[in-house]
Amino acid sequence: MSQSIDYGNLMHTAMRGLIKSVLQDVAERGLPGAHHFFITFDTTHPDAQLADWLSDRYPGEMTVVMQHWYENLLVGDDGFGVTLNFGDSPEPLYIPYDAIKTFVDPSVEFGLRFESPSDEDEEEQDGEITIAPDAVEEVEESEAKPDAEIVSLDSFRK
Repeated sequence: MSQSIDYGNLMHTAMRGLIKSVLQDVAERGLPGAHHFFITFDTTHPDAQLADWLSDRYPGEMTVVMQHWYENLLVGDDGFGVTLNFGDSPEPLYIPYDAIKTFVDPSVEFGLRFESPSDEDEEEQDGEITIAPDAVEEVEESEAKPDAEIVSLDSFRK
């Protein structure tokens, strides 16, 4: 039996489940109202699938937008597939949930940020973990609402 409860990982699992539920609803019913998503993910994740030219252009992470044009949204247990338009060129992507770094819906000022242990190390100063900048800064300033509330799971980590 383990020595403690890993609340950080439990929260990450729950939040990724929330993303899966939202995407499943969008796959079945479409995006309601003004909702749209900015999803930043790790392009080097071993299960991420994207065109070579996209991984060359975005060698570490990439932010995609699901708003006006997307097709073939297929939501699975471990990730989702979607075809997005890149400069009038439709490209299929597969994004594992555990490759997602941020998930933002600026239309309702909602955002999630997933920190990896290496991210914590980079943000550690004088033995304390600092709060990461808002995930919304990844979004173009014209699209983001400045007061978006980001749920950070850092406080649950040991």
